[in-house]
Amino acid sequence: MHLEKRKSGKKIKYYLAHSYREGSKVHKFRKYLGTDLKSEKLKERKIIAEKLILEEIHKYKIIKDPLEFELTKEEINEIKKLESEIPLKISHLSEEDWKLFSEIFTYNTNAIEGSRLNQKEVREILEEDKWPDKSKEDIAEAYGVDEAIRFIRQTKEHFSVELIKKIHKIVFKNSKSFAGKLRKKGEEVVVANNLGQIVHEGAPQTRINYLLKELINWHDKNKKKYPALILGAVVHNQFENIHPFADGNGRVGRILLNNILIKHKLPPINIDLENSSEYYKTLKEYELNKNLMPTIKLYMKEYKKLKDKLEKNKK
Repeated sequence: MHLEKRKSGKKIKYYLAHSYREGSKVHKFRKYLGTDLKSEKLKERKIIAEKLILEEIHKYKIIKDPLEFELTKEEINEIKKLESEIPLKISHLSEEDWKLFSEIFTYNTNAIEGSRLNQKEVREILEEDKWPDKSKEDIAEAYGVDEAIRFIRQTKEHFSVELIKKIHKIVFKNSKSFAGKLRKKGEEVVVANNLGQIVHEGAPQTRINYLLKELINWHDKNKKKYPALILGAVVHNQFENIHPFADGNGRVGRILLNNILIKHKLPPINIDLENSSEYYKTLKEYELNKNLMPTIKLYMKEYKKLKDKLEKNKK
């Protein structure tokens, strides 16, 4: 980082500047420090500006390779072994199983994001078209998620920007004016927990298209190399890091995960509301350390839970 001075009449303006190279492109970060600053004040503001620039660079470096390293044969084989231990087979799922899965998934994926519908109400909405005295937005999004599950079962597409937009539009067409549209200029995303603490910041809006294309390229390059659990986990977790929509990223990301699993002949997965704290911890572990194993282990736990629910329904 270096100090820049610019004359403005008889005054001198100070900036802290830094250049960051990404492939052949160079991004320049500059923070204004003040005018005609004395050395002590200049030193104080440089420290603050340096921190702000480093935080901004971190946002820019959200991905290079989403894994940042190649998995070893041993790690790949370990996850392949876990795949072989999934207690469900997609070919064994009946239409009744799929119907129940969609109800379970719709309830949980919306509840994680704050929907007030309970599981019984979701079932009555989807099976009987019976509306409870609850938010019309929550009801519309229950229909939307259910429709999106039917859509990914039918589409042959694995992963693309258009697929992402299509899923978002299906889920939110009757609840959000921006359904199917990526964040606009000036729309930045900050995710806070129920205590008001910031737990995640989405990628800068100007970076969304670039980062999505990088992630799609990574997926297409590695879809025959890595097991589906790895592909699904990386796409889902990295999609959540990017946060391309003003709202609805969690639901779209979990549907994208299922689309990739289904396309590779694995059964779909549900993230249970009861495991939402663990789920968010796995996302943070990936964001900070690119460690996928907590995510994979959560998926295996969820598969067992889903199998139990499907079997219970048959009794």
